[in-house]
Amino acid sequence: MEIGVVFPQTEIGDNPEAVREFAQAAEDLGFSHIMAFDHVVGASRDSRPSWRGPYDLDSMFHEPFVLFGYLAGVTSKIGFATGVIILAQRQTVLVAKQAAAVDVISAGRLRLGVGIGWNAVEYEALSENFHDRGIRSADQVMLMRQLWTNRAVTYKSKWHSVTDAGIYPLPVQRPIPVWFGGGSEKVLRRTGNIGDGWMPNAGPTRETQDAMGRIRDYACEAGRNPDNIGLDGRVSLKGEDSSAWVEGVERWRDLGATHLSVGTMGDGLYGPTDHIKRIEQFQQIVNI
Repeated sequence: MEIGVVFPQTEIGDNPEAVREFAQAAEDLGFSHIMAFDHVVGASRDSRPSWRGPYDLDSMFHEPFVLFGYLAGVTSKIGFATGVIILAQRQTVLVAKQAAAVDVISAGRLRLGVGIGWNAVEYEALSENFHDRGIRSADQVMLMRQLWTNRAVTYKSKWHSVTDAGIYPLPVQRPIPVWFGGGSEKVLRRTGNIGDGWMPNAGPTRETQDAMGRIRDYACEAGRNPDNIGLDGRVSLKGEDSSAWVEGVERWRDLGATHLSVGTMGDGLYGPTDHIKRIEQFQQIVNI
């Protein structure tokens, strides 16, 4: 099981030296990847007193593709994973181009996690349809894979029209691995049908195990080998009870997780130093 870290988007600050310091520390400690969350705009609570979203106007988010392009130049081996890019609120061909660029610059270190998101405010701001985002995302993945593996593409669907055109340079990985995030039955089916892996929102529970079983069933129905579908779990490093961290790692291992991403956000930490100390502590206990 490969163990990486969640980039502390909302707590790292906007100093590029801090961003670099955290990434280089994660690499030096032997973590396999850095996972970054994605939000483009935040909603103001002033005009939305009933807002219940976990993020808002004051939540800091570095744009993942730009972030990874920068980190690719200051690291040498650690991988990068989006967890997840809200694909349906972005232009498909542009995402394919950006992902390919990161993959080239990083020498093939990108894993593209995608999801449909929950924030209608972002969809409105980006002029995309919030209500058909799920069904569109599957078509987006199919088009991106065509663009990542062919010099010229002709692709026609309800949502896309590309006529004898392509991106250049092509990525190192052809195609870039695409992992789906979320937990609805449609997401599970989509993962089994066309996904390279699954990033669940839930913990290592019986329900998650059952969901992974359904993904495997969907893969078999689609004529795919279910053993080729990965599972990326999450463990929060909140608090000082390191036994809970170890238990979380072992529970994901027992579920057959191929990847694990540990997060340090939400515990009153800020800036690189505190977050690095926390992942150092985890590394010493788990001995990754």
